[in-house]
Amino acid sequence: MDRRKTIKTIVLGSFLPFISESAFAHTFLTSKKKHTKLDFQSNWGNWPDMKWVGPEYWGNRLQDWILEDGRAVCNISDTNRTLHLLNVQKSNDRNAFKAAVTISILNKELNNADEALFGMRLGAKGPFEDYRSAAVFGKGLDVGIDPLGNLIIGEKVIETSIKELPKSVRLEIDARPIQSNYQLVVTIKNTLNGKLLYPLIEISIPAEELSGNFALLSHVNNKYKSTNKSSVAFSDWHIGSNNIEQIENNLFGPICFAQYTLHQHKLKITAQLSPIEKIKGHKVAFQIQDNGSWKTLGTTSVVHPGRAVNFSIDQWNNTQETPYRIFLEIPLKNEIHQYFYNGTIAKEPTDLDEIKTAVFSCNAQHGFPDNDIHENVSKLNPDIILFLGDQFYESTGGFGADYGGEFDKTCLDYLRKWMMFGWSYRELFRHKPCAIIPDDHDVYHGNVWGEGGKAADVSNNFGADAQDSGGYKMAADWINMVQFTQTSHLPDPYDPTPVKQGIGVYYTQWKYAGLSFAILEDRKFKSAPKRVLPKEAKVWNGFITNPDFDIKKYKTLEADLLGERQHKFLDDWAQDWNNGAEMKVVLSQTNFATVATLPKGTRTDEVVPSLKIPKKGEYVIGDWPTVDMDSNGWPSNQRDRAVKQIRKCFAFHIAGDQHLGSFIRYGIDDHGDSGYAFAGPALNNIWPRRFWPSKVETTNHSYENPAYVGDHIDGFGNKMTVLAVANPYQTGLKPKIIHDRATGYGLVTFNKKERTIKTECWSRFVDPTHGEKVQNIGWPITIKQEDNYGRKAVAWLPEIKIEGHHKPVIKIFEEKGDLVYAMRMANNSFRPKVFYKGNYKVIIEVPEIGFEKSLINVKAKTDNNKSIQINLNER
Repeated sequence: MDRRKTIKTIVLGSFLPFISESAFAHTFLTSKKKHTKLDFQSNWGNWPDMKWVGPEYWGNRLQDWILEDGRAVCNISDTNRTLHLLNVQKSNDRNAFKAAVTISILNKELNNADEALFGMRLGAKGPFEDYRSAAVFGKGLDVGIDPLGNLIIGEKVIETSIKELPKSVRLEIDARPIQSNYQLVVTIKNTLNGKLLYPLIEISIPAEELSGNFALLSHVNNKYKSTNKSSVAFSDWHIGSNNIEQIENNLFGPICFAQYTLHQHKLKITAQLSPIEKIKGHKVAFQIQDNGSWKTLGTTSVVHPGRAVNFSIDQWNNTQETPYRIFLEIPLKNEIHQYFYNGTIAKEPTDLDEIKTAVFSCNAQHGFPDNDIHENVSKLNPDIILFLGDQFYESTGGFGADYGGEFDKTCLDYLRKWMMFGWSYRELFRHKPCAIIPDDHDVYHGNVWGEGGKAADVSNNFGADAQDSGGYKMAADWINMVQFTQTSHLPDPYDPTPVKQGIGVYYTQWKYAGLSFAILEDRKFKSAPKRVLPKEAKVWNGFITNPDFDIKKYKTLEADLLGERQHKFLDDWAQDWNNGAEMKVVLSQTNFATVATLPKGTRTDEVVPSLKIPKKGEYVIGDWPTVDMDSNGWPSNQRDRAVKQIRKCFAFHIAGDQHLGSFIRYGIDDHGDSGYAFAGPALNNIWPRRFWPSKVETTNHSYENPAYVGDHIDGFGNKMTVLAVANPYQTGLKPKIIHDRATGYGLVTFNKKERTIKTECWSRFVDPTHGEKVQNIGWPITIKQEDNYGRKAVAWLPEIKIEGHHKPVIKIFEEKGDLVYAMRMANNSFRPKVFYKGNYKVIIEVPEIGFEKSLINVKAKTDNNKSIQINLNER
């Protein structure tokens, strides 16, 4: 038989571990599953050389582990590089096991290291009892050798008489339960002749230290430098036991996750794969289930540096639910592997009155793998998933970020963090459409002022100085790589013309289920404050450090926020109600106000992570408005321009970024004359901002009756009315870094029949089935669609009465041709308000049937009892 033609099929199905009552602990250590005989054997010799070690493994870091000549090679000599086995974990059951691996020394300079160890990590555990937490953050019992030939078991160093370590050794561990402990028998053999390098070593280990993940370890600590030289290679890794389970579902890759949108019968789906591009003959296909069989709609291969592939399908049937799968075929040396990642393209719910959107942003690593989020959000059953930026942070997964060096390694550095995001949240969007937009940390910025795509000045450093220079710190190709992985599934850009350096754009409109989303890029075109403000402002990292400089005096400053291209897009979008759009929504990274305060006298927000978290119900005294030019409160004149545009179509605004859940109403000339905005809370909060304005009466403040609710002016002079804020407070729950920092998510429900918008703000630790009263204080909040243009009427046009079965779009224009506003009527009558007396042009249209009727010289009166009858059947 030709073994090359042997086919092994692996379904990468939905696998969610058991969720404990704490909503965090996946108790794989105390699993009650029936264990079976284990005979794990690494199979690297069957795979070609590549920059990935296989689906059974997780490498820390991704770019530090490769396959070469049938061995797993750690291609760096640095600290705590581990390769975790994902589908084998030892529970707390007291089962004997044996583990062995061959270690080949590759770096001849390791003798000069301050500290080094090569071997295995046993019983690796992370902050949460989940194999993924252990794989990324796991600490355990390290067993191995150092370059001098010493045997190391945990903190014990056992000296030997070996003068020179052979190029290749075999580490063997035999663990046997004895009463409440384990006896570890450790041997080291020379693989060339099979001789023991020193006698058997027996040591007693507490049983709990061996429960958890198995991992390989390369640890080289050079205090003054690390080296990109490969340290060691591992091969022939074997783990055997009569009673340890191998969990076949615990794989990650080579198909990691996929996200999609459906827009006007066009499906776009992006699948994230592992670094398999070097495997010759591999193919990736998008397939759907059709009459009981799988039909291929597109085939490609992995060539993009982001290791993602995108499929675009026109004329999609949106009237039915369609199972799909990403199919990957990999020809290996002696067999063919086929992998399947299954999901569902949901039926577009145009027939539902209510459409629910789940809102997420700001995802640090504190709760990884975030099992509680999927568990709780699933109970709310959203129709649409929105991730609005900071899908991870530079610190995600440990080790910081690679800002320079070999281009592909910086791509792999990003992919490890991006893959962790998908590992946590892919079940949220496996069966639901999902919009994802990157923010500053997604492109390795603390703050980013893109200035139309220019290159930042990184000659001094990659920190605040580089950011203040404007533009992007990372290479343009790298920025495009990030954008492809996160946004290539969005509807086609409004204007795809690249910006400076050839960086692509993704701002676009997404129409789905009667909602019309404007997806903005509120960083890419924005001016860097240090480059447009006077030097005396002393700008550092987007903050004014000169206490005598008044930013409010620079209202008319020439600076960009959204840029002219996106303003043109918003103008067109406000009038585009095709494809049954009934309600408008703006999605952006951050909101058009600065809903935050800092201790008075504080000039930057560096103190935020260290600020004391108040007790529940306590009012923090002594704060003043934050002047953070990373927010869309600056530049103020351009902020006003954007708010004016989006209120012209009664759009609701949803944003992320702020690390502080808030619900506000924008004001331009007067408080409350514009629309509403919801900034969702952080999923995992590294920057627990707060809002404790000082110019309020706090005598009667309580948690249930917060004193900060009401009209305010932010640090840039922008008017805003605050209805609710999810300030951090001491919850008494652990871990504090999650629960005391006001983490959670949002849910926005659009009722197309009633034309209402209901916003909910949930804490991570709350079970949403316990009722709406357990939400963050002030929520839920329900407004009407028409409330998103709060400007008071000066006069009224005649009532428009409609005959016919369709809901038409009404557009009001001033005499000179400027749009006053546009919206789809909720029923068959509407009396338009206007803001000046005079004559107006009114257009009634039903774009779905091609109906349009123009009314000119329609007179506005303060007391208008007239009506105009429109028959949609007359063309």
